[in-house]
Formats: sequence, structure tokens, C-alpha cells
Amino acid sequence: MQNVNVLFKSQLKVVNIGLEGFYNSTKEQGTPSIQVDWRPPAGGNEKLLAILAKLNK
Repeated sequence: MQNVNVLFKSQLKVVNIGLEGFYNSTKEQGTPSIQVDWRPPAGGNEKLLAILAKLNK
């Protein structure tokens, strides 16, 4: 439990993998943040994912 207390006393740092609006909000509040532009492979298209899986074998 002591480790959790240390966490809450530390400065917040954010790695945002999602909506850019959340990143902008944290930056406006002065929180150190980075935005990661990540998208699911094949845009989440299951057919294309299956094709890519076969190519990666």
C-alpha cells in the first residue's frame, strides 16, 4: 500500500493514446503530456487483419 501512496505524491505525466482532445486538455492544465498517434492494424477491418496475419507467417 505504501507504493500507492508514493504514486499519488508524484507529479502526473500522461501518455495519451486516444482522443486528441484529452491530450489538449492535459496540456492546457500544465500537465506534461505526449500524444501517440496509434491506430489499430488494418483499421480494425477483420478481413484485412486475417490477410495480414497470413502474410506475417
